[in-house]
Amino acid sequence: MFIRTHVMEGSGKILITAVGVNSQTGIIFTLLGAGEDEDDDEEEKKKEKERRKKEKKEKKDKKDKLDKKSKSQDGAGVEMQALNSDDEGEEKKKAHPKKEKSVLQGKLTKLAVQIGKAGLFMSGLTVIILITLFMVDTFWIQGLPWIADCTPIYIQFCVKFFIIGVTVLVVAVPEGLPLAVTISLAYSVKKMMKDNNLVRHLDACETMGNATAICSDKTGTLTMNRMTVVQAYLGDRHYRVVPESDLIPGKVLDLLIMGIGVNCAYTSKIMSPEKEGGLPRQVGNKTECALLGFVLELRRDYMTIRNEIPEEKLFKVYTFNSVRKSMSTVLKNADGSYRMFSKGASEILLKKCCKIMTASGEAKVFKPRDRDYVVKNVIEPMASEGLRTICLAYRDFPPVDGEPDWENETDILTGLTCLCVVGIEDPVRPEVPDAIKRCQRAGITVRMVTGDNIDTARAIASKCGIVHPGDDFLCIDGKEFNRRIRNQLGEIEQERIDKIWPKLRVLARSSPTDKHTLVKGIMDSTVLEPRQVVAVTGDGTNDGPALKKADVGFAMGIAGTDVAKEASDIILTDDNFSSIVKAVMWGRNVYDSISKFLQFQLTVNVVAVIVAFTGACITQDSPLKAVQMLWVNLIMDTFASLALATEPPTESLLLRKPYGRNKPLISRTMMKNILGHAVYQLTVIFTLLFTGEQIFDIDSGRYAPLHAPPSEHYTIVFNTFVMMQLFNEINARKIHGERNVFDGIFKNMIFCSIVFGTFIIQIVIVQFGGKPFSCVGLSIDQWLWCVFLGFGCLLWGQVVTTVPTSRLKFLKSAGHGTQQEEIPEDELEEMDDLDEIDHGEMEMRRGQVLWCRGLGRIQTQIRVVNAFQDTLSPYEGLETPESRNSIHNFMTTPEFRIEDSEPQIPLIDDTEGEDDAPTKRNATQTLPPPSTLATLPSTPNQNNNAVDRIIPLYKESPKTGGIHQSAALPPRPGSPLHSLETSL
Repeated sequence: MFIRTHVMEGSGKILITAVGVNSQTGIIFTLLGAGEDEDDDEEEKKKEKERRKKEKKEKKDKKDKLDKKSKSQDGAGVEMQALNSDDEGEEKKKAHPKKEKSVLQGKLTKLAVQIGKAGLFMSGLTVIILITLFMVDTFWIQGLPWIADCTPIYIQFCVKFFIIGVTVLVVAVPEGLPLAVTISLAYSVKKMMKDNNLVRHLDACETMGNATAICSDKTGTLTMNRMTVVQAYLGDRHYRVVPESDLIPGKVLDLLIMGIGVNCAYTSKIMSPEKEGGLPRQVGNKTECALLGFVLELRRDYMTIRNEIPEEKLFKVYTFNSVRKSMSTVLKNADGSYRMFSKGASEILLKKCCKIMTASGEAKVFKPRDRDYVVKNVIEPMASEGLRTICLAYRDFPPVDGEPDWENETDILTGLTCLCVVGIEDPVRPEVPDAIKRCQRAGITVRMVTGDNIDTARAIASKCGIVHPGDDFLCIDGKEFNRRIRNQLGEIEQERIDKIWPKLRVLARSSPTDKHTLVKGIMDSTVLEPRQVVAVTGDGTNDGPALKKADVGFAMGIAGTDVAKEASDIILTDDNFSSIVKAVMWGRNVYDSISKFLQFQLTVNVVAVIVAFTGACITQDSPLKAVQMLWVNLIMDTFASLALATEPPTESLLLRKPYGRNKPLISRTMMKNILGHAVYQLTVIFTLLFTGEQIFDIDSGRYAPLHAPPSEHYTIVFNTFVMMQLFNEINARKIHGERNVFDGIFKNMIFCSIVFGTFIIQIVIVQFGGKPFSCVGLSIDQWLWCVFLGFGCLLWGQVVTTVPTSRLKFLKSAGHGTQQEEIPEDELEEMDDLDEIDHGEMEMRRGQVLWCRGLGRIQTQIRVVNAFQDTLSPYEGLETPESRNSIHNFMTTPEFRIEDSEPQIPLIDDTEGEDDAPTKRNATQTLPPPSTLATLPSTPNQNNNAVDRIIPLYKESPKTGGIHQSAALPPRPGSPLHSLETSL
């Protein structure tokens, strides 16, 4: 496997020591999940399957033998069996590393299938009862004989009964549920763009709402990423502000200017401000820009030095890396001597110094006690104020000693003379402390993972509010972290991580591997009952594995590399931590929007099904006609999903703890609201149905003949029912027992427009609908009564809210997600070849749901999503990966890019897999059964950092080396909701 390396600038000789997967880039690429062998053919899969079957058979035989032994040898047999079962458990875990696709998807699918089953049962029961009652009444009670000429009449009655049954089914089945999810997520994604969150995977919105931990970078995310030298220690004096150049000895000043000018990357520059009166622009490494700005504050020009000594005249450069924590540049003088300038972490570089420049401009011996004095009185006070300390030093190599061995860094980087120690400040973003406070109030733990030293990191964490004085927390560096989590063999143990991470708040001097280890350890931990949902921020290529591993990865849109962006779920276009808080709000809002819609729809479902069923069984005709039911279905599905799924988030969402992955969609409070409002609506409907003609002094509509004209009686019933749904839609805006249901209603003009528009259409239907809608025009008095009874839902809602949920012990929650432990072992064995567990398909196989639904709803969803897609661009406001001339562009080379004709915004069901993450991405796809291929639409690969492994689905292009989708077989959409829409 080739991984390209780009030489971007500079000159020199190169010795290649590792290529491909053995290089650092290759290791990162492998961790990102793209380093797997993609040439598995069908024969290898068959062999693997046969091998698994053989192993299972052997295990079964062993178990049988152990069972027999256990009867004769109780103690030993039981012990051996227990050990054996533990081994089997481990092997089972390895054999089935499957995860749920998405928490919300699993819950919705299970709930939708359960409601569908109930609706199918009720509709079938309605048809059977209607036909039975008709037959009993006609041929038994009335004693009428079967007349051949009346057969068409009997058939018409049966057709009428069948239509009523279908009407009950249509009302009961929540086909608007997938639409509500799609609208809510698409709407949230569009609005999140304005909050500087570019969402790459739709399910990241939902997952972010359940986040319990955030591992954040410091530089650029919590801070402004604008480094400035604010303190300096030179000439035996600690300057609290940058000193004037007159106070610095000339020799020291010249060495300082020379050292900073040549010992910084020549790509680092201070440019003029973009706007007049603005701050100068920092281009390149921010720390080096701070030093260059220090030179400018000393009224010197570093460009003069660089013009005199161009880059090609540099004799040797020891570039900065995370091991040596320093950078050195060697110059060759005309007399054959050499001078080396060094800069790096002060606590490390000071140990290499044996001399220090004094106020007189002379170098004096720098003893260990002098070093301790500088550390205690200069470096530690600077670090405690949140400053990054950098030591600047130099060393001369006289010609009499001959040319040193430049490859022996240990000997080269010793005997330095310290020029000065500077304190560099990266100011905390003004909005960050408040954002972190809001996160903590919302039950989210914020941890800082940085490369700075422990004192600086602790100071910044204190300024941000991550740690507070007196709290029981841990602030450790990467070395101590590794010492605590590894055993004597150097292996990482989860038990050791579990002792650290709950109290850990700051991880300093950390490597990318430490960050990945921490994220994985928190996610795999079972110390706390709810599984931790971890969000991670990162900007570099080395952050790719941690971003990929996390439940939600946030990449920096400005400072982030292409690899980090490809591995992430959400891109922060402003590199600001406060944008993460907005993502949490939107994530929780998506969850609440779905719950609001469910509360409204299930109330309508319960009332409509009971009214249709009871009315049909008593009067042999549904009080709500088929067309009227379809209009009600349109209100509660399409219009309500659009109205309730577009509610904007509020600050109150951050005043509660995360829902958790196992919390039901329908809480006990929501169940109380659903049943409470159903009681009121059923009471009103049945009162009007059986005594309405007496109340309004009109003719009764009950027991009407087969083709009777519409009646005022049933029109009032229908109109009152719709009015109650309109007012109950306002009640459904609150799901946590809030009393003020009108709070913020006018901030959502979509909701107001839909409610008002529905009311106008209802007036038109009732007054002018005529026979098609089974309606007659009503008088003003009758309209006012209908509206008053509908308005009663708001008054009744206050009564329902007053009843404490804790007193209603009989209420049950609903909408739990299926856990992997609930899946029978034999079904797990059947899914060996699957990468994800589709609970919806499993539920339907067990329940044998046999009805068929039209494609109109799917087409509506596609139109809605396409409308949102047309207004979105995945790289709006950002550089496209192709436009960046970066060393990290290997991710977009033809070998690893799956070409796509246009940007795609995935649906909620377009989740992509990852072997060991709950929100799965980039998993290999599996073929569906041949019988279902014709019904499955094509879903393009949404992420171009992985290659699909199924050979029949994708083929390699001989021209570009890219991977293109084969036209022969479309890929299988991986979603419970998608399965529900296509299979039902």
